[in-house]
Amino acid sequence: MSEAPLLSVRDLTVEFRTDAGWMTAIERVSLDLMARDALGIVGESGSGKSVTALSLLRLHAGATARMPSGEILYAGQDLLKAPERAMRRIRGGEIAMIFQDPMSSLNPVLSIADQISETLMLHQGLDRAAARRQAIASLDMVRIADAAHRVDAYPHQLSGGMRQRVMIAIAIACRPRILIADEPTTALDVTIQAQILDLLRELQSELGMSVILISHDLGVIAEFAQRVMVMYAGRVVEEAPARALYRRPMHPYTTGLLAAIPPLDHDVRRLPTIPGSIPDPFRRIPGCRFSPRCAEVEAGCREAAPELVSVGEGHLARCPPRKARLGGAA
Repeated sequence: MSEAPLLSVRDLTVEFRTDAGWMTAIERVSLDLMARDALGIVGESGSGKSVTALSLLRLHAGATARMPSGEILYAGQDLLKAPERAMRRIRGGEIAMIFQDPMSSLNPVLSIADQISETLMLHQGLDRAAARRQAIASLDMVRIADAAHRVDAYPHQLSGGMRQRVMIAIAIACRPRILIADEPTTALDVTIQAQILDLLRELQSELGMSVILISHDLGVIAEFAQRVMVMYAGRVVEEAPARALYRRPMHPYTTGLLAAIPPLDHDVRRLPTIPGSIPDPFRRIPGCRFSPRCAEVEAGCREAAPELVSVGEGHLARCPPRKARLGGAA
């Protein structure tokens, strides 16, 4: 009997209220996250990655957002139907998130001790002294030297890499079962990026967490994820084990993203690019949403929106099965 997913999302749609009406940000997104799994979500800015992540914790403002369809099943409970009191217990306690910009996510007028302790006192009921001790232990876990001294620092006194480690320390303070990392290496230099990815990998092993890593960088995803989900214009266009996706991408968007990665073995003066940009969410495109930018487009692509179909073991792609069977970009 196969293991049940720790987190299972089914046909999730998220809409935002605007002056022009309701805008669909993500449409019918589904994913499964197993215990101790590492899932990568990749795509250009505006593809729906962060909206998907925030939706898992119901962090969108209620008056301006709605989820008209779908399920978010965590440990058998549908989070879309859970009362807000239950969500406050789950957020940070069982499912934690690292946000994109640590400088804007950290409170500039509170010390690192106060910001980590707040989470511990809320979710674990610790007193301030015990929370401080645990805060120091969390900083030790994210490899911050002299944690007992650094815990009293303020965000502006730390480097970008150190602030990102503090964000990770806050996220893991309560030993969550799931960690969502939204662009955790953005704005960091290459050396620090590698250190942060190594740290996340070590923490996942030490704490037995499942991790969802969100990035626009397929190189970062390749370093970390076991499975990869590619999003475009609010939809999942391909999902596969990481090795299968990088060896034989099936959707033309995935192929374009991979082609834009600079090779290491020889000098390339001009990298291939995908023409155009992600469409305006208010623009209704009949058929495949990628068709205006796709070099493989056919007449049928503009007539009906393709469904995700199996193109290999554990490999799904939103492209016509005939093209998928031909191999290469489909």
